[in-house]
Amino acid sequence: MIGLILAVLAALAVLGLAAYVVYLYNRFQALRNAGEATLGQIRVALRKRLDMISQLAEAAKEYAIFERETLESVTKMRAAIASASPEEVSGIDRESRRILSRIIAVAESYPTLRTAEPVSKLMDSVKSVEDEIARLRYTYNNIVQEYNTRIDTFPSSLVARMMGARKMPYLEVGGEELEERPRISLREGR
Repeated sequence: MIGLILAVLAALAVLGLAAYVVYLYNRFQALRNAGEATLGQIRVALRKRLDMISQLAEAAKEYAIFERETLESVTKMRAAIASASPEEVSGIDRESRRILSRIIAVAESYPTLRTAEPVSKLMDSVKSVEDEIARLRYTYNNIVQEYNTRIDTFPSSLVARMMGARKMPYLEVGGEELEERPRISLREGR
């Protein structure tokens, strides 16, 4: 009788351990999928930003000469974003923010451009996209933090090793030129 009770307890312990391993495996998969989905949303938002940069450059070309290289660069970034790794997404983010800052500086230098309704509406849209990118980057990095923490901590690290899990990279914001978000204030009194 005692042997039977011990056998049942051992079986329950093995089942409990197996269930916990399955839970950890599923959590790793859920975090990886959430990270990939969020990175996909960031790619979409960056495409929106790049489209708006093109539209703003078109609107501002009467007032400033935008090199063909700038527009070609935007086109290349837009094409590359679909398959970009997190590191490449960070680079595209930095470069597109740099170009956007230049265009905004031009727009703010010309009151007639700044008050033009299409440009004003585009700038409002840019602000919305900037907020969306910041929110998505924050979400992605939180997912990566949990995923990487689980890889580093026991006992989930054992499951991570069994499934060959590798740490996910964070999205980097970039250097000093990005300490501030691009200022978007084209209307007087804003």
